[in-house]
Amino acid sequence: MRKIAVEEHFVSPRFAAGAGREYMDYHRGRPPRGPQLIKQLEEVGEQRIAEMDAAGIDMQVLSLHTPGVEQLGPEEAIETAREANEFLADVVKRNPARFAGLAALPTSAPEDAARELERLVTRQNFKGAIINGHTRGRYLDDPFFWPMLECAAALEVPIYLHPAVPPKAVVDASYGGLPGSMTFLLSANAWGWHIETATHLLRAIVAGVFDKFPNLQIVIGHLGETLPFMLPRFDRNLPMNVTRLQRPVSDYLRQNVNYTLGGFNFPAAFLNLLLEIGVDRIMFSVDYPYGSMKEAVGFLENIPVGAADREKIAHGNAERLFRL
Repeated sequence: MRKIAVEEHFVSPRFAAGAGREYMDYHRGRPPRGPQLIKQLEEVGEQRIAEMDAAGIDMQVLSLHTPGVEQLGPEEAIETAREANEFLADVVKRNPARFAGLAALPTSAPEDAARELERLVTRQNFKGAIINGHTRGRYLDDPFFWPMLECAAALEVPIYLHPAVPPKAVVDASYGGLPGSMTFLLSANAWGWHIETATHLLRAIVAGVFDKFPNLQIVIGHLGETLPFMLPRFDRNLPMNVTRLQRPVSDYLRQNVNYTLGGFNFPAAFLNLLLEIGVDRIMFSVDYPYGSMKEAVGFLENIPVGAADREKIAHGNAERLFRL
């Protein structure tokens, strides 16, 4: 059974020294695992392929590590995104059967982001884009961003909406004043990342982004960032006569959104996603290097689905969405 992992991370030299430096320094200060994470993020060649082979993973779809370029000003974002994309294009060219790429976009300059996405998809065979959360407190429902959404829809490539730390005002109000490292952890990967991403996507839905761009496809990880659990509640509390949308909220979540495992190897949460969304929009991922390839493969091979559905999750849905 072929296995394609679709949320797997890397860092480029300029990003690691600039926009990603705070994250790199954080990991360097947390031995022994932190320095090992940095090595795994930087290495996108034979060592990574060997680890993929050992776990039985055939391909990784690579994307720039959080925080991406979303918190940079336009000029720096354009330059950093271009460097990361050229770095990734070279990685894919060296091993096209093992790696595919998602474009980093300078979201603070949407027209430039659209041009960069078109260039990478049409000339470099990139498979879509990665957006790491809000852009300095602005979300994708803002018409400011619509040029790049229009471009993605026209090219028929998906956007992976990856978590980011909420804006500082949200962190201070919702997570501030907690003991020790709890403010950081609760606002980030323990909770805040996921709620932030879910809210970001809900904003886009209720603001009518998918009515304007009906074939736009979004990908989110972590078994849906809590959204599948809330889906029936949305339809009851956000009826069409209130939202004035063309479809129920649940329909956008079932027709315009795709979901990955993203290191959430939790059977009950997986079954909730499967029951609410259906198998045709679920894709395998590891969230490498934060997730274990072997653990993710073990979870995939033991989820309670039939052989045909397991094939869809392992590779078939990714092949269709990303045109692999």
